[in-house]
Amino acid sequence: MLEPWSAVVLAGGRAVGLGGVDKAGVEIGGRTLLAWVLDAVVDAREVVVVGDPVPTERPVTFARESPRYGGPAAGLLTGVDLLLDPAPYVAVVAVDMPRLRMATLRRLTEAAEGRDGAVLVGPDGRRQLAMVLATARLLEVRPGLEERHNLAMRRLLAPLDLVDVPAVGDEHRDVDSWEDLRDLSSDPGT
Repeated sequence: MLEPWSAVVLAGGRAVGLGGVDKAGVEIGGRTLLAWVLDAVVDAREVVVVGDPVPTERPVTFARESPRYGGPAAGLLTGVDLLLDPAPYVAVVAVDMPRLRMATLRRLTEAAEGRDGAVLVGPDGRRQLAMVLATARLLEVRPGLEERHNLAMRRLLAPLDLVDVPAVGDEHRDVDSWEDLRDLSSDPGT
């Protein structure tokens, strides 16, 4: 039986590769990137989106990372701090990963059981911004507000016992540039 989980969607940042366009509202396949990611976390009992508000069909809490533009680790910690009823696990996903699916998060949640979490790993061996973390352990290692700005995700997660979960297909792909968006848009997977 899978443990209950909450979700934090990282939708902040400057989107430099997209000329500063808010990634959450960018469309692919006739839907926003945020809509695709919210489908992947549909099993979450609560969702916090760390970024500017955009229309959604699902009720979510929107917030801005503190400090603003403090990076993904600051966004993750801001999101976790805003969960009203934190579940034993929290899924953390970047808004620019339209190929994530419910099955991806279920595999990560299953792999995280008995550990501090699980992280999706692309074919190149790089850890992606798609993971499931034990909420209590994350809270144990989180730094104070003054230490969060530009804190590297790798440094935040270093004390945690995480298992790497290989990506299936192209669920690891993200949108960092207009070229990435074009490539994903022309591919029938979304």
